Amino acid sequence: MLKHRGFPSRLPGTDFQFTIRRANKQGPTKIIRRERFRDRAAVDRRADAGFMAALWNHFGEEPFERGNLDAGRLSWLIGREVVFATDPADPADYDQLLQIDVARARVAFPEVFEDPESFTWDDEDDEEDWA
Repeated sequence: MLKHRGFPSRLPGTDFQFTIRRANKQGPTKIIRRERFRDRAAVDRRADAGFMAALWNHFGEEPFERGNLDAGRLSWLIGREVVFATDPADPADYDQLLQIDVARARVAFPEVFEDPESFTWDDEDDEEDWA
């Protein structure tokens, strides 16, 4: 499993994780499309936006390997702002290539693209996560 060095491990000040520390012994957790309903809590929406900002800052428009990115967090974006970059797709593979659908991401998370400085990352605990 590829570990994305420098990628934020979580949304600062919360328990919303963006990465996992080690591969699951029973195999990768399958990425499934989760519905985002209008009545989701503001903190949940902020976590989605923070994760999208981290993806955008780290990968941009280029395809990227799933690696140690959290399947639960990816599941909130998959099929909309993040899409499988290869066909056939394997949602239960750490090597699966993903890509940001920039047009859809700009509509769903305009704050990420209009004010990229609105998300700051605390790199201190990222280093500890990889120790």
